[in-house]
Amino acid sequence: MGKDGKGKEAKGKGKQAAGSSDDAGGGKGGKGKGKGGKGGDDLGTCTFVKARHVLCEKQGKINEAYKKLQEGWLDNGDKVPPAEFAKVAQEFSECPSGKKGGDLGWFPRGKMAGPFQEVAFNTPVGATSAPFKSTHGYHFILCEGRKN
Repeated sequence: MGKDGKGKEAKGKGKQAAGSSDDAGGGKGGKGKGKGGKGGDDLGTCTFVKARHVLCEKQGKINEAYKKLQEGWLDNGDKVPPAEFAKVAQEFSECPSGKKGGDLGWFPRGKMAGPFQEVAFNTPVGATSAPFKSTHGYHFILCEGRKN
């Protein structure tokens, strides 16, 4: 799945994604909804996604981080700017990528495990996912881009 020889198109972002990928995915309990439609966003059908995330071991901490985004943007129906998401990631995330604002860079299908991949590839560009659980803890994701 997703192996089309375009792995080098990440344009230098591979180190960012590879450095954090073991901390980002895995586990059970995601909210993935299978394949998306064939809309202009290629939801569920793209090969690569660019994402940021926040990872916390405790559900209470992830909820506190998510609440900051809700109060600032999500409750108003606004998209969270990547720079603001990065501030929350730096403050709350327990993943090494938190130091980089939660930036995982571009990664292909099959790189992240289980629910993390499902949520990342099914969240519309510019949208922030709801918190979800994996074997690494609790996450939420900001999808910044997708490509084939």
